[in-house]
Parts: sequence; C-alpha cells; structure tokens
Amino acid sequence: MPIVTIQITREGSAPGRDFVTPEEKASLIAGASQLLLDVLHKPLEATFVVIEEVELENWGWGGLPVAEYRTQLAQGRHR
Repeated sequence: MPIVTIQITREGSAPGRDFVTPEEKASLIAGASQLLLDVLHKPLEATFVVIEEVELENWGWGGLPVAEYRTQLAQGRHR
C-alpha cells in the first residue's frame, strides 16, 4: 500500500488567491495515484495520498525565511 505525501505551500496557485482549491487538490491526488498505477502497477484503491499545506512563515530558502528571501531577490540582493 503506497502512501504519497505532497507538501505544498499555502500561497495559492494564481495571483490574488491565497489557497489551493479543492479541485486542484483532487487533481494532485488523481495524478499521484495514476502515476503509481502506471509505474508500479499499484491499484488506485490501494494508494493513499496526503496533501500537507505549509504556511508561508514555516519555511525558508537560502538561509532566510522565504518572505525575506523573496524580498531580497526582488531587490537584486540575494546571496
């Protein structure tokens, strides 16, 4: 029984949106399940997919909180 965990940032997938829609999550679940069926021949009903949403303040990039890193990147000052 495969268990697939997909981590996504809770930022949304389009300008002005701060969340991933239920439809987008359903597509991720379907796609990951289909991939395991196609590659490993694991039946859909045996595959579990977990989506974890990570708040923006809970991850970093380049040694900085991501918001600060992006600000520096936009200003041309990234490390």
